[in-house]
Amino acid sequence: MADTNTTEPVLEIMDLAKYFGGLAAVKNFSISLPRGVLWGLIGPNGAGKTTVFNLVTGIVPLTAGSILWNGEQIAGLDAYEVTRLGIARTFQNIRLFQNLSVLDNVRIAYHPHAGYGLADSMLRTRRFTDNEALLTEQAMEFLSIFKLEGIAGELAKNLPYGEQRRVEIARALACKPTLLLLDEPAAGMNPREIVALMELIHFIRDRFSLTILLIEHQMRVVMGICERITVMDFGEVIARGTPKEIQDNPTVVEAYLGKGVASRAAG
Repeated sequence: MADTNTTEPVLEIMDLAKYFGGLAAVKNFSISLPRGVLWGLIGPNGAGKTTVFNLVTGIVPLTAGSILWNGEQIAGLDAYEVTRLGIARTFQNIRLFQNLSVLDNVRIAYHPHAGYGLADSMLRTRRFTDNEALLTEQAMEFLSIFKLEGIAGELAKNLPYGEQRRVEIARALACKPTLLLLDEPAAGMNPREIVALMELIHFIRDRFSLTILLIEHQMRVVMGICERITVMDFGEVIARGTPKEIQDNPTVVEAYLGKGVASRAAG
């Protein structure tokens, strides 16, 4: 059964399944995200969390189930079509263009809205130069929101890990989404960077009126910023609730710690 809320869901997933040969990576997965919510998706390694993101964003085809975006079926769409609808994501392993500048990494996200065609680009027409200047201006304004304008000319590969993650989030938001999927954004960050990340996620949710679905292993992040949480194990949902309800759920504790350890902890 899907999560329920009185607010009309922006994303509704019902009975989602993905099999690789005979292995079920995801099965019977359902979730309903109200507009504007900050929702956590957690579970042990291999639980199927990133596979859910890949299915929603069209990176891999689903085996069964339904994915509704504002009430419309989007299962089977290509990744670029999903992005154009307003769904953007980051990846567990940062996927910046390492040999491009910070500015160019963000400018790339604007090009679906460039306003010129291939011929304009090849001939360097007035339309091309005017629109390129506009894209650069928009990208710089966007970088200033994230306090990255001072490193716009730096190559992505030369940035500290935390700043690379900020650039990746900025690039995703430059796609103008209404739903942002964050896949382990705190991975590899130090405690100071994690605090800054938590503030950033709250800021972008409010500043851009986003709905956010967050995969994260750092429980400090999940419990500190998420309003609702879904827990997966072995491809299935095993719990849903508020952060407090999830913390107190013995099934969740067992999934993370193992039955024997969980029993000793409870005792």
